[in-house]
Amino acid sequence: MNIALSKPMSLAEFLAWEERQELRYEFDGFQPVAMTGGTAGHDEITSNLRQALKSRLTGTPCRPFGPNVKIIVAGKVRYPDVLVTCSPVASDATIIDHPVVVFEVVSHDNQRTDRIEKVQDYRATPTIQRYVILEQKYIGATVFVRKGEDWVATTLAEGDTLALPELGIELPLDECYAGLDLPRNTANS
Repeated sequence: MNIALSKPMSLAEFLAWEERQELRYEFDGFQPVAMTGGTAGHDEITSNLRQALKSRLTGTPCRPFGPNVKIIVAGKVRYPDVLVTCSPVASDATIIDHPVVVFEVVSHDNQRTDRIEKVQDYRATPTIQRYVILEQKYIGATVFVRKGEDWVATTLAEGDTLALPELGIELPLDECYAGLDLPRNTANS
């Protein structure tokens, strides 16, 4: 569906409009942006990640969600691939109000959004303490951690462990890629 707007939408207008749509849309602060389909690899990574987080977070107040619930960040609406909140969430909620950690699986089509726009949006959201961008074509991640008003970025590769101290857990990065036939890092072999 092509949406031609004569004037920018407000966040409230978008949320009311989105309720009537069959497809999912993000909101870039001005207009709806259609969510595109993913790949089997993308789905496998997000499924593995949610499963790994859920098993480690059982018995804590923290729970993983995604990709069918949204967050509002910097006046925009985003549907992260996976997010974790440690606040209560009603079973009929469509918006998660207090995300703590957000994960995106990057693809060729969404690189600019995930690596630039969402970094800024998530940084502007004080509850988000960590933003993890997972690669899709190989085992790797870029991790942004909140340090006051700034983000500190680090990278992870095959064999590394993703520390999530705000959740009290750690996750071997390779676990997110289980079942995928990806190029192996021979330097660590």
